[in-house]
Amino acid sequence: MVKKDTRIDGYISKSPDFAKPVLIRLRNLVHKTCPDVEETIKWGFPHFEYKGMMCNMAAFKNHCAFGFWKYKIMKDAREMMSLNEGSMGHLGKIKSVADLPPDNKIVTWIKEAMKLNDDDVKLPDRKRTLPEAKADIPEALQKALHKNKIAATKFSGLSGSHKQEYLDYINEAKTEETKNKRASQTIEWIVEGQG
Repeated sequence: MVKKDTRIDGYISKSPDFAKPVLIRLRNLVHKTCPDVEETIKWGFPHFEYKGMMCNMAAFKNHCAFGFWKYKIMKDAREMMSLNEGSMGHLGKIKSVADLPPDNKIVTWIKEAMKLNDDDVKLPDRKRTLPEAKADIPEALQKALHKNKIAATKFSGLSGSHKQEYLDYINEAKTEETKNKRASQTIEWIVEGQG
């Protein structure tokens, strides 16, 4: 029995008219190829799970996207990325059913994604190199943090990427006056717990 999530029915019905047949076609191909697939909504768009994350689809204002969770280790990863054209998915910006690869190609990819999950193949660990924010703290922010112990404590507890967002905001200023204003604003945001 096909397991469909009514939230995805709602997602499709609220999508732009051009997207509806695309999303329905992709959804049907996934279910036909993988009868045990489970649907869900993650990050605001439809995902298909089979022994873990398998693939997803989305509709935007002018195009649709379809992608595979483990595309980087799939045989056709290079071909998928050449179709990408800066789209979120791996099949490029899909504006109609005619833009989709042939059904047998999509089915082949779905079967490969299923096999990767059947075999419990893991994606390689991503090497995350978060910037060490401390080295790049502008003088204006250093002074402001020195004056405000609460902000200094909260700032030191932030993740590297969060710190870097604040530092980029200050360092992108062209004048010292603007850097000082941004450092003051940053202190307020840090104390309030804002990004």
